[in-house]
Amino acid sequence: MKNDSKITALRMERQFLSRRANKDEYLTLYRDLQPGQNVYWNGFGDPPSLTFRADFDDIAFNRVRQARHELIKGRFSGGNLGWIVPEDLELFMALYRKPLLKPTAIQRRLLTLIEREGPLTIQMMKEETGLLVKEITPALHRLQEAFLIYEDQYDGEWDRGWYRFGEMFPDIDPDKYTRSEALKIILQRFAYRLVLFDTVMAKSFYKLPEKEIKAAVSALVTGDVLIETDNGYLLKTDCAKLSAHAENTSNTIASVYALHRNDILVKSNEHVLKEQFKPLYEHLEYDREPLQYLLIDGEIHGISVGHFRNGPYDLNDVVTDLPDTEARKEEILEAVRAVNGGKTPKRFMGKEI
Repeated sequence: MKNDSKITALRMERQFLSRRANKDEYLTLYRDLQPGQNVYWNGFGDPPSLTFRADFDDIAFNRVRQARHELIKGRFSGGNLGWIVPEDLELFMALYRKPLLKPTAIQRRLLTLIEREGPLTIQMMKEETGLLVKEITPALHRLQEAFLIYEDQYDGEWDRGWYRFGEMFPDIDPDKYTRSEALKIILQRFAYRLVLFDTVMAKSFYKLPEKEIKAAVSALVTGDVLIETDNGYLLKTDCAKLSAHAENTSNTIASVYALHRNDILVKSNEHVLKEQFKPLYEHLEYDREPLQYLLIDGEIHGISVGHFRNGPYDLNDVVTDLPDTEARKEEILEAVRAVNGGKTPKRFMGKEI
């Protein structure tokens, strides 16, 4: 993620990591970073969160948005659950809808049941059909990917109603956008918030075919919206802004954040991060699963490793590739503690603390 310092500073500004967003700013930021996800591993059932970005409790804020159906749930990037604003539903249908051309007997049975008697919970479907939960759940997920049914999660409860999609969203036009048109819209949002990006980053985040992403990017370059550079693409409107951006950006980006693995700055770079930091931890003899990535002065320079648990993680070590790691030790450890309930890692750079 190494970039020109002006690009890094502008990215931190656009991500609201150099200052935190108010509610109006957050709403626009959330739209641009969709589909929103909850905190990796320990956010099960929680609303989505843009960690570190808001000057208020955004989990509580998004819980209210869920209850008001101002955030709706679906299966988007790679079939993963995510939350979008309803006004962008047609956009994300164009990107992620997987038509169900050959439904299985179970899929047909459940769809017919929901259309006739819905909304229904999984327990109600089990009682009605005699099917096992392990048979029902994957069938529902496939119907959900086809946007034929909708799971109405408006609170943190687990037993949720499943509706016929058209009942919940009667005015939606599933063919409003082609995938190419939708890609050109979301890639401009992606470019604005990442400032500099390449097609592999977009593929990594959106889990869409790179061939189609490249075609959309090429069209945006031809249309004078994006400019190609040696390292990727950026909005043409950002060129003048970057040229005018102050050279001395140290006060803007001096910071340490421990980012969870659903954070956009991690997910859009996950194709390189594991390989980049693996040499620092692969030789360790204790559990060393990547837990959080360390955003230091606007660039990812380290990682906490250990073992995920339903409760406090095993924080076995923190490693970085900084030349002055010891000088930043306390600052780094404090950032790791901040997202781990105050727990201190067992080691720093392989040495016991």
